[in-house]
Amino acid sequence: MSDTGKPYRHDMDGVTVHRLRSRSVVVYPDQRAVLPGGTSTAVQRIFDEVKPDVAHLQSHFVVGRACMRVAHRSGVPVVATNHFMPEPLLFHVPVPQRVRDWAATRAWHDAARFFARADHVTTPTPLAAKTFADRGFDGDIDAVSCGIDLTRFRPRDTDAATARAHFGLPDRATVVFVGRLDQEKRIDQLIRAMPALRRRHDVQLVVAGVGPARENLLALAADLGVSPYVRLLGFVPDEDLPRVYHTGDVFAIASVAELQSIVTLEAMSSGLPVVAADAVALPHLVTEGHNGHLFPPGDVDALGRHIDRILSDPATAAAMSVAARRMASRHEIAASLARFEAIYDGLTGR
Repeated sequence: MSDTGKPYRHDMDGVTVHRLRSRSVVVYPDQRAVLPGGTSTAVQRIFDEVKPDVAHLQSHFVVGRACMRVAHRSGVPVVATNHFMPEPLLFHVPVPQRVRDWAATRAWHDAARFFARADHVTTPTPLAAKTFADRGFDGDIDAVSCGIDLTRFRPRDTDAATARAHFGLPDRATVVFVGRLDQEKRIDQLIRAMPALRRRHDVQLVVAGVGPARENLLALAADLGVSPYVRLLGFVPDEDLPRVYHTGDVFAIASVAELQSIVTLEAMSSGLPVVAADAVALPHLVTEGHNGHLFPPGDVDALGRHIDRILSDPATAAAMSVAARRMASRHEIAASLARFEAIYDGLTGR
């Protein structure tokens, strides 16, 4: 979608990107959305110009639906990848839980109907495939990892102090999280773990990302007396993102809404032990005691204890770092790209 509101095109790393007309989102002022009016016409113009062999959709919302309609009219085969989970979105709606549950069921059924129209359906993990099937999709689902660039996200080749200095951070033990500052990410739990951790270690929490929960998180840190040890970096340019992981000794994630979690894979590829909520796809990335620890969702004390264990045992932390990198290598992006190319070739008869 357009970051300015108006449609335009530009080149990005040798790829032509077509930006569609967009509007700001009321509940997320820093984000934009494409509205239905005129979208199919705009997509049809792009199809007429590009003449694609395959259309690959990444969602079933406005742009995805427009692409599905145009692809069917144009006789273009469709690959559709599902990243959708309605529950985190509905978490913000101020209605009784039974209403949220009803809305989630309807949303899953709508997604199932849409993806049934695709020629090939993928999702990032076997767990995500099972979740979609359990929620009503009865077609074949191909689990293809989103992939990780192991050459870009790799263990640091200098000391952590250098990476910390780049962001103006003190040189002390560091817990890292990368992601949107939103309720569903449960960053507040990482902050709530800090007072107890501070009694055992000279430690700080570093969070990279933007979102509507920023002020609430800062207020929470102040209320708990840990403001000097909670650093919200805000937006970090893409070229600086690997350095964020290099500032850390451990990566922590409390979210319970991850169908794969690219940031966890990036952290693992960067050689960080991981402390993660034992929910959805995260247990598929973290093997207890091997490359990190899992904690019961919402259990801040357990979260803090696991971080404490890693910070207190450098030898075990080093072994977990090696294991994390090795486990991330299973998601090498070249393998994911090769699988998608094979899918495209199969649909086009090449």
